[in-house]
Amino acid sequence: MKTLSIDVETYSSVDLGACGLHKYMESNDFEVLLIGYSFDGGPVKVHDCTAPGCWPKDLLDALTDPAVTKTAWNAAFERAAFAHTLGEEMPPEQWSDTMIMALEMGLPGSLAGAGAALGLPEDQLKDPVGKSLIQYFSKPCKPTKTNGGRTRNMPQHDPEKWTLYQRYNKQDVVTEMAIRKKLLPLVDSEQALWCLDQRMNDHGVRIDLPMVRKIVDFDTKRREELQQEARELTGLGNPNSLSQLKPWLAGRGVPVETLRKDDLDQLLGQDLPADVRRVLEIRKALGKTSTAKYGTMLEATCADGRLRGILQFYGANRSGRWAGRIVQTHNLARNSLPDLELARQLTAQGDFDTLETLFGETAFVFSELVRTAFIPSPGCRFCVSDFSAIEARVIAWIAGEQWVLDAFRAGKDIYCETASMMYHVPVVKHGENGELRQKGKIATLACGYQGGVGAMKAMDSSGSIPEDEMQSIVDHWRQANPMIVKLWRDYEAAAKTAIRERRAVRRGIRLPADNLQDREYMARGPVRPYSVREGVTVEFYYKDGNLLVRLPSGRRLCYYHARIRELSGGREQITYMGVNQTTKQWQEVETYGGKIVENIVQATARDCLAEAMTRVAAMGYQIVMHVHDEMIVDVPVEDTEALARINKAMSDPISWAPGLPLRGDGYETAFYRKD
Repeated sequence: MKTLSIDVETYSSVDLGACGLHKYMESNDFEVLLIGYSFDGGPVKVHDCTAPGCWPKDLLDALTDPAVTKTAWNAAFERAAFAHTLGEEMPPEQWSDTMIMALEMGLPGSLAGAGAALGLPEDQLKDPVGKSLIQYFSKPCKPTKTNGGRTRNMPQHDPEKWTLYQRYNKQDVVTEMAIRKKLLPLVDSEQALWCLDQRMNDHGVRIDLPMVRKIVDFDTKRREELQQEARELTGLGNPNSLSQLKPWLAGRGVPVETLRKDDLDQLLGQDLPADVRRVLEIRKALGKTSTAKYGTMLEATCADGRLRGILQFYGANRSGRWAGRIVQTHNLARNSLPDLELARQLTAQGDFDTLETLFGETAFVFSELVRTAFIPSPGCRFCVSDFSAIEARVIAWIAGEQWVLDAFRAGKDIYCETASMMYHVPVVKHGENGELRQKGKIATLACGYQGGVGAMKAMDSSGSIPEDEMQSIVDHWRQANPMIVKLWRDYEAAAKTAIRERRAVRRGIRLPADNLQDREYMARGPVRPYSVREGVTVEFYYKDGNLLVRLPSGRRLCYYHARIRELSGGREQITYMGVNQTTKQWQEVETYGGKIVENIVQATARDCLAEAMTRVAAMGYQIVMHVHDEMIVDVPVEDTEALARINKAMSDPISWAPGLPLRGDGYETAFYRKD
């Protein structure tokens, strides 16, 4: 099949980073400036779209020819640019995204970063001069006397820079092609899933713009009122300044070093002078940054009222999970208001006095209403379906922790069952020994990936468990889950063997005979019990210097440039090159058994969601977004069977995961919320 490698440089007055590519290209002044392209790895040509004349015919023909595979770095951008400019649909099935291939290999998500990580020769690396050229030609400029008051730089304003920009555009195609040659292609199922993702992001989700505008207008006014109140209470010019506020607090008998959220919560739980309490309450209200999401919605929502491009495929390059973009839907505040619907109704009506009287300071109310700004299309409702305790199910399935699987199959509360196994007594939610359920819950969430007391502390944000009890809880959980504990050791040993001996190491998922019903359902007939050899496996293997893990779904995880480092005392540490999640730098990263298990479990849970999304899309339903393990679907109001069908798609057995007990829990709603 013929291949077209392509890269574009564009102009728009809209901020791409803040608003996303769809709003960026919706601007009246959006245009394609340069197109760098190459057929089948041949010489790279650059077409200057600002010069007189038509686009090259071979390029135009290839862009709309389904027999030509179009490749690009972050292909969503090129797809959208050509669709907008040519007025032609650019089906994702005709495109391949080299960035996604790099992310699957655990490489950086930038063209420059991936090229450097792969050690490309200098003549194939991204040209570092591009940033300044993009700033000059692709973004508005400030009008000055020197530039004659213009707000945009054109090629004729600096022909030398324009020539450099064309070279830069050409080099991006060279770099993309060089990187692509070093990567493994996506498996067919992943390519199909990327296409589904592209169509979902192109479709977008509707935003309740009238309500959002009311919130932004009121919140701006309210924040100024709070700041003025704090100035009057303290006599300070800027009570938001910690350096100004600390001496004032100390003078009122409340010395502090920091005023983070946890510090404020702790202080507000103490007896305080009334003015100090109010100043701290104001500071906490002004610190609710989640209300800024409303401003982002106004900026980024397209003219038709839909917000697009909010999910990044393979955004988490260790597990392949999606990541949030623009409004970051993956870190929305939970709903805890006593009457969410009433709070939303008052907000939509602009009745903020009643809202504050009933629910308190509006900043905190607005924080909880962010989800509700996402609304169905006209004539539709949302059907929301969520995988119940998916990671706990997957890790038990992979490890063969039979009592956990039995509990899930019986529809029992896993946190009660965990506490019961830990303490050897019956535990009933809101009933007998019900106080132990919280310990079972925190232990389930904290200990599954080799977590200890530190993980318990991080998970128990409310401080419900005394620190001196935590080690005992860790010990009890590990005693109750011996197969999961064994899994940590097994997978670390398998990874080390694959690296050291440069060979494949398979770890079977043992499936007891009583799980045959799921396999018979998928096979539509009798089947034999699995042995480890012929059954579902996780396979560790070493290729081209990388540790790869083949998941039950057939997808790969990659630990790039994996090595075993010798430590003191004869110990060994697995390392690989990756993006440090804190510094965002490409560097050596350490891993261990529990972390490898976490990657595999989260990746498998993601693949379960992918399977469910594929099923739901095949039914003809429009998925507008998904958050973690939850799918939000636009459904016509007259379709009364939709929720049951979607929940069934989430719960039905998966061919590559026989015996995995899945369950989809769902609800219908007129706006997005947590049930």
